[in-house]
Amino acid sequence: MHTVKHNYTTLPEPLRCTGRIRHRELRFTRAMVFAINEINNSSELLPGITLGYQIHDSCASVPVAVQVTFQLINGLHPLFDTGEKCSQSGIVTAVVGESGSTPSISMSRIVGSFGIPQVSHFATCACLSDKQQYPTFFRTIPSDQFQADALAKLVKHFGWTWIGAVRSDSDYGNNGMASFLRAARKEGICVEYSESFYRTHPHSRIQRVADVIRRSTAMVVVAFAATGDITILLEELARKPSPPRQWIGSEAWVTDPQMLRFTFCVGTIGFGIQRSVIPGLRDFLLDLSPAEVAGSSVLTEFWEGAFNCQLEKRAGTGERVCDGTEDIQNLQNPYTDTSEFRITNMVYKAVYAIAHAIHNVVCQERNSTIQCDRFIKTEPVQVLGQLKRVNFTRNGYQVSFDANGDPLARYELVNWQRNENGGIDFVTVGHYDASLPAGHEFHMSRNLTWAKGSTQVPVSVCSESCPPGTRKVLQKGKPICCYDCIPCAEGEFSNITDSSDCFPCPEEFWPNAERNLCLRKPVEFLSFHEVLGIILAAFSVGGACLAIVTATVFFRHRASAIVRANNSELSFLLLFSLTLCFLCSLTFIGRPSELSCMLRHTAFGITFVLCISCVLGKTIVVLMAFRATLPGSNVMKWFGPAQQRMTVVFFTFVQALICTLWLVLKPPFPIKNLTTYKERIILECALGSAIGFWAVLGYIGLLAVLCFVLAVLARKLPDNFNEAKLITFSMLIFCAVWITFIPAYVSSPGKFTVAVEIFAILASSFGLILCIFAPKCFIILFRPEKNTKKHLMSKNS
Repeated sequence: MHTVKHNYTTLPEPLRCTGRIRHRELRFTRAMVFAINEINNSSELLPGITLGYQIHDSCASVPVAVQVTFQLINGLHPLFDTGEKCSQSGIVTAVVGESGSTPSISMSRIVGSFGIPQVSHFATCACLSDKQQYPTFFRTIPSDQFQADALAKLVKHFGWTWIGAVRSDSDYGNNGMASFLRAARKEGICVEYSESFYRTHPHSRIQRVADVIRRSTAMVVVAFAATGDITILLEELARKPSPPRQWIGSEAWVTDPQMLRFTFCVGTIGFGIQRSVIPGLRDFLLDLSPAEVAGSSVLTEFWEGAFNCQLEKRAGTGERVCDGTEDIQNLQNPYTDTSEFRITNMVYKAVYAIAHAIHNVVCQERNSTIQCDRFIKTEPVQVLGQLKRVNFTRNGYQVSFDANGDPLARYELVNWQRNENGGIDFVTVGHYDASLPAGHEFHMSRNLTWAKGSTQVPVSVCSESCPPGTRKVLQKGKPICCYDCIPCAEGEFSNITDSSDCFPCPEEFWPNAERNLCLRKPVEFLSFHEVLGIILAAFSVGGACLAIVTATVFFRHRASAIVRANNSELSFLLLFSLTLCFLCSLTFIGRPSELSCMLRHTAFGITFVLCISCVLGKTIVVLMAFRATLPGSNVMKWFGPAQQRMTVVFFTFVQALICTLWLVLKPPFPIKNLTTYKERIILECALGSAIGFWAVLGYIGLLAVLCFVLAVLARKLPDNFNEAKLITFSMLIFCAVWITFIPAYVSSPGKFTVAVEIFAILASSFGLILCIFAPKCFIILFRPEKNTKKHLMSKNS
């Protein structure tokens, strides 16, 4: 557009367009003329009525569009034909246009005040759906709100979560990008940058936007821009090679044939209006007679620019005069490209929509014939009311408007792909239908070509996906798509990609090494199949065998002096109890059950009291025996064999009573210990009553201390073989074992608690049998000369 500076002293020059005519827009105007000619020649639509029209070039400029709009509303243009053919010369019934959203907004605010309907073929701004602001606006192209939602779903479909965005600094670009960004946020898509520009901005502004694209880390760029704007940006990017970018285009430019010259954008995808077939339009576009061209200033400008000649010789120009050999069929430009009618069909439908609305106002069907009153006064408000209700099909394409004046949203997914000749073609690779249920809007029909002609889907993410077993932690100061992958904490797992949190495993489960799956915790207990269990069981059985062998030796030499001198009855009872002590440790090995839990502690308590009772009895016998040797002493009659048996029975009965009360009131029971080890389950026996357990141990300890004290008192009594010394040493070992057992038992984890208890049982049992019986067996078997009454009765100084 040509502008001049006003000096406020003379009348300013009228606004006028400069530069070259846009061939695509020319094709739109010719499509409108074609549609009006069809209607005027139709016997079914407005029969007998001829539609007139005016075509103005807005130069994609708001000031020019506003000027033309006021001119249309104020009355007849001086050059307009006022012949008798028109019944209402100069009265505008409806307006088709504009191509741009911003000019359309300005026009709609004007015509809307007068109730004049406006039908646009290419203005897609979602803001125009607001009927409070634009009550008379309609369009045959879907709103950008549908396109923005479709683009967001497209980006999400290919897994792109980190994108760049550029837009025209216009109502079309700003509103369209705002709708897209809202939809993208709902889909979890992050935007690295969002830049605006316009064709009239300084070159430095365009350079800055291009540099932002070059420096960015986002592989995908969504461009919501008009053709004229995006062309300037791509020209700037072409000056200096930039990293490959996957372009996502809006319908305004992604199907514009003029854009295919930017070969570095091969692989571009975007939504375009559906291709259509308009019978006869191709011939109409290419059948331009010299007289028709000469009669139109616009066609003259097009013809002279296309063939670089002048229709008439003008002074001061060196260009040749057109000689009539020019053939429009040989031209290669957007005007002659009739392979795809996309937006052109929107113009076609817009004209037919207005014609149907006028038809419904002035025509009626009577006796199966359509009669139209060409002299009826048609008000724009009447046409407006009928436009809201139009619903027809033309060439297989339905035309109707919803309450917002918008049509059904259907798009083709278009991909820029190289052809066999090395050029670039628009290839339809899928469809999008907003009327279908959620999740079924997309339909892919063929493979896509991506940036640089690649067949692999490009990756555009700020951070790589977090694998299962990790969780996302947002990076400070960055969008939600930028995060670090942190392994799940101990005991937690995540089994999905890009999990925002880790979850604890169920109580009896534990995550695997990758922490992406919960496995049942292994159950652990001291078993007969592991090395520790085998060793302890072997010592237990070995100790029992040792006690049996010792008893066998004593039985075979029961008549010998050493056996008779050491109270053979208590000795055999002691060996029997030691055998039980060794064997009771086996109850601590194996899978805990209710029976084994009750048996292990009670058997241990009773057998050990039986054992200590026998040792205590032997100690008392030693003391009484030496007291009996004093003159006038008859002590032994008070502690004979019967009293010895009663002592053992009494002490053992007390322990049996404690164990019985323990089992009746609160017995031990098997439990799953989940706290000692987090990653495995320990099967163990709970004490039930800690008081019962420590009462059993305390009673054993009391008897052991008593026995130890008595043995210490008798250790220096004069005899060559004084059993009290052996008992003292055995009790010293016994007490030392069980005193160290207490802290070891409390601090040992899991199955080692059981192992400590078994070790204490075996150590104290071996201490008793070795200290008390080993010396005697050594004398019996290897030193028989000392196994005499004389030797035993001899006194040491």
